[in-house]
Amino acid sequence: MELNKESLKRMFPNLAEEMASEENKVDVGSVRTDNQTGERASSEKSAHYMPDVIDFIRRCDTCEQADEIIAFLEKKGELQKAYAQRLRRQLRTKGVRSFGPKKEHDYYLKHGQQ
Repeated sequence: MELNKESLKRMFPNLAEEMASEENKVDVGSVRTDNQTGERASSEKSAHYMPDVIDFIRRCDTCEQADEIIAFLEKKGELQKAYAQRLRRQLRTKGVRSFGPKKEHDYYLKHGQQ
């Protein structure tokens, strides 16, 4: 089935509008013709990435959840007391989203290392 622009607009007006807009465009930085090589490169990029306290806080929905994360990591010795206090202060004064937008389920699979 072959479509020209007018047929596309008639049959799929929302899709045609979205394709014509400047929103939701993604630049393609490279193209791989070998899927296995691409998959290996993609997984190696985040293979050794270790999330930090901010990554965990960004998965929280509430300040209470974030405070539990801070307390847990502080108790394990992965956070110094002074840093934990600064995080709690920011949490109290600015809220959980002040650490960044929420990281949803499968965030690292969709976005890679960040």
